[in-house]
Amino acid sequence: MNMTLRWYGPGYDTVTLEQIRQIPGVTGVVTTLMGKQPGEVWTKEEIRELKSVVEASGLEIAAIESVNISDDIKIGTEKREEHIKNYIETLDNLGSEGINIVCYNFMPVFDWTRTDLARPRKDGSTVLAYDQAIVDQIVPTRMRESMEKMCKGFVMPGWEPERLAKLEALFDAYKDIDSEKLFDNLVYFLEAISEVCEKHNIKMGIHPDDPAWPIFGLPRIVTNKENIERLLKAVDKPHNGITLCTGSLGSNPKNDIPAIIKAAAGRIPFAHVRNLKYNHEGDFEEAAHLSSDGSMDMYAVLEALYETGFNGIIRPDHGRMIWGEEAMPGYGLYDRALGACYLNGVWEALEKNAEKR
Repeated sequence: MNMTLRWYGPGYDTVTLEQIRQIPGVTGVVTTLMGKQPGEVWTKEEIRELKSVVEASGLEIAAIESVNISDDIKIGTEKREEHIKNYIETLDNLGSEGINIVCYNFMPVFDWTRTDLARPRKDGSTVLAYDQAIVDQIVPTRMRESMEKMCKGFVMPGWEPERLAKLEALFDAYKDIDSEKLFDNLVYFLEAISEVCEKHNIKMGIHPDDPAWPIFGLPRIVTNKENIERLLKAVDKPHNGITLCTGSLGSNPKNDIPAIIKAAAGRIPFAHVRNLKYNHEGDFEEAAHLSSDGSMDMYAVLEALYETGFNGIIRPDHGRMIWGEEAMPGYGLYDRALGACYLNGVWEALEKNAEKR
């Protein structure tokens, strides 16, 4: 298991590489080329520049999150082949630089969705939160102004201004795409990139949909154990795996996360491990990583990873905003550093208990 932290790159992240380097047990970062649009090629020069910045701090790039998939690939437009060709070139360039774990998602129009980026908690912290009752009242094509206000000047991944500017056109483009068509287009994409993934031993980890149910009438196809098993079977090749995100899958309390881990054993190159607190149906908020602060059994999650031989990379996910820190919502330093230490502590206990058996 390799503990990492997500880092958005120079000029985008309030957390520095020097600070990340001081978190015990963290040896690398999960990063991306911010500003690159879906469908564009990541050049070798851009990748090398990012890699040199990270390595100069004593860390490594453990994975890329994300090389985003264009809506043309998801929908299957006439631009699909061009964008897949560019994606293959990007993967080839990443693989040539020794980077072989890539996270991506296949969510239509919206990436992860929250209705509040700073919900106050009793302990005085603020967290990301979701309330379906609020979503049900939203006209999605008019979300640009409210999201830009909530982001407070930060460029939030999945909610970039360029994307928000074309919501109406995107919804129109997806009008004939149901879950089966979306699934078929995902399989088509995964088959198309097989050769370059095999060449560099690249592991693609699809990120589950967040929240784990359809919203705004759009299909979502990576929401539960059955979806995941179907996808892994449809493209039964080493490069096709999942990014296990406990918060995304856990948004639906019916999902048994340890059971999902066991079903996907050997196909999880990357794990986002975080806790959620359920308030009532359709309403949840982020919590500290400690099990007792939320509704999820984090020990059981890590135990399932350990017992299934997980040897990929892991990172604490969305953190609370604590101690007066001002940062990108969910991605401050302090609570994620606490989360990394907590997860490392549980993993050490699992290892030492196994040695005693």
